[in-house]
Amino acid sequence: MTDTSLDPALLRRVVIEHVTPEIDEGQFPIKRTPGEDVIVEADVYADGHDVVVARLLWRREMDDSWSDVPMAPLTNDRWSAQFTVPDAGGCEYTIEGWVDRFETWRADLSKKVGAGQDVTNELLEGAAIVSDASERAHGDDAATLRTAAQALRVTSNSQGARVEAGLADPLRAAMARHADRSRATRYQRTLRVHVDRVRARFGAWYEMFPRSAGTDPTRSATFDEAAARLPYVRSMGFNVLYLPPIHPIGQSFRKGRNNALESVPGDPGSPWAIGSREGGHMAVEPGLGTLEDFDRFRASAEREGLEIALDIAFQASPDHPYVTEHPSWFRHRPDGTIKYAENPPKKYQDIYPFDFESDDAAALWRELRDVFEFWIARGVKIFRVDNPHTKPFRFWQWVIGDLQSRHPDTIFLAEAFTRPKIMRYLAKIGFTQSYSYFTWRNTKEELSDYFTELTSTDVVEYMRPNLFANTPDILHEFLQRGGRPAFEIRLVLAATLGASYGIYSGFELCENVPVRPGSEEYLDSEKYQIRVRAFGEPGSLAELIARVNGIRRSECALQFDRGLEFHETDNASIICYSKRMPHGAPVLMVVTLDPVNMRHGWVRLPLEQWLLPVDQPIEVVDVLSGERYVWRGEWNYVRLDPGSRVAHILTFPDFPIQHSAPPAGSDRHR
Repeated sequence: MTDTSLDPALLRRVVIEHVTPEIDEGQFPIKRTPGEDVIVEADVYADGHDVVVARLLWRREMDDSWSDVPMAPLTNDRWSAQFTVPDAGGCEYTIEGWVDRFETWRADLSKKVGAGQDVTNELLEGAAIVSDASERAHGDDAATLRTAAQALRVTSNSQGARVEAGLADPLRAAMARHADRSRATRYQRTLRVHVDRVRARFGAWYEMFPRSAGTDPTRSATFDEAAARLPYVRSMGFNVLYLPPIHPIGQSFRKGRNNALESVPGDPGSPWAIGSREGGHMAVEPGLGTLEDFDRFRASAEREGLEIALDIAFQASPDHPYVTEHPSWFRHRPDGTIKYAENPPKKYQDIYPFDFESDDAAALWRELRDVFEFWIARGVKIFRVDNPHTKPFRFWQWVIGDLQSRHPDTIFLAEAFTRPKIMRYLAKIGFTQSYSYFTWRNTKEELSDYFTELTSTDVVEYMRPNLFANTPDILHEFLQRGGRPAFEIRLVLAATLGASYGIYSGFELCENVPVRPGSEEYLDSEKYQIRVRAFGEPGSLAELIARVNGIRRSECALQFDRGLEFHETDNASIICYSKRMPHGAPVLMVVTLDPVNMRHGWVRLPLEQWLLPVDQPIEVVDVLSGERYVWRGEWNYVRLDPGSRVAHILTFPDFPIQHSAPPAGSDRHR
């Protein structure tokens, strides 16, 4: 016997494709923080001339039912809608589209009535469509639809009255609520949103070696001594205090000053050579104190409004307890010795990498997960992960997913200065934030091209850059040669181009001496010795840093990576860009890129786009200096002199569009 049945899916006429945002065909979630919008677009169309309707469906991951948002047509069969992510938990979204019989009938009826044609049959057809809908409805809507169907059907009424009933807005609204979706097309994938807390999007980081926070350069400071430095860090407006590894440091092959292969008595060693007889990743260096001392330090930081970020480096010194207790967790040479880390021609005899593919890999993975769990239990929720690109992607995807399922407020920063695709993939598989190439982008073209990529392509959906102006490993040539103005320039750029940025201690003192010409490493690097600094020096940038961080808290636009736009200048050494919330006033940055010479020129503002008058004076306020200017027209003159001013941060007090309300979780009123 011939099978004459037809797959119902074949009767679904609508096509849905090219959905955005969508990362790698839905393999990975996009990222948001509470109160942020997700603007979804898609191509939605069908054969013929029938009216197509599209709806955006979204819900919290734990919900059973979907919220339904009408999509609006744009051009060329492109549709758009948006939803706002809630305060907690992940979300899902997808799209549904169908040929709407009622809307098609309504459109045809209007055309025929307008052409003066008889519509007797059309009215009866409409009555049947509305009557069918009444069977799907309940309560008042069902009664309304039955009444409307009867009004369309009764021939004793005038045709004009029946047409008016068929085109009535209340009927249209009721029909939309009870549309026939039996042949609707559902997009083939359900897409995901990972919702992090606000600190994942916006923060100012300060990196500090706690062992250098005392007054005696011959010994490690304790956590209690380091706590005395906390008010200073908070006074500059930082909200995240990042600590390099605080674990016991190995003695074997300990590095000396300036990375010397041999140490001398008193050299403290590199904190990244983790592990000694005093313990490993779940212990603290005795010179700093005890775990209870750390708990007290963390609590003191929280009272100052600082959240501790802890460095997690998955490697071991030869003295780590893991080496004797779990030798199978390391790679071995043919002679049976454990392989130390190498980056030819460099050798790191003080560090043993883990073997993530060993026969005992399952136990190793669980142990490393438990390292995170140990510090989470002690109140740490932010982790800067050292060199994650040298460990398996699948390990990070597993461990971050597992931890965030139980601790959704954890944040993971990937310290991966590596190839672009690897950096992006780490962000896709779960890292909350990423180090970036900002340090090496110094010209106007380099900066505008790079940040256009980060904020105007699909990268913005999953990768959040954290713009560190310097690190213990990176002292860029720009800082080495440019003096104090170079540090001011890079501070303003980092703090205004990115919503998250950081500096390493000593930046505010303009420390700029490399270990040798052509190197990006510091002379007398704090990685290998204790550095006691005089933070009260007259030339400190602390006051400027505090002012910039205060502006970031006041101006909501600076708390997001989105909304960045570059503007034309007639001088290659002057960069101009703005950030703007939807429907809000812009914040305009004008920065010199020359730390040595005075630069001046003209910057062009998109006045028509901003709905500002082209032929009337505009007052602008430099919130960095407190000065006020009157500008007129698209092009306006600026002069920046490294000796006195390297940047403007400008606001528009008379902007005609009302400032947007601060988004949920913004720092505007802190």
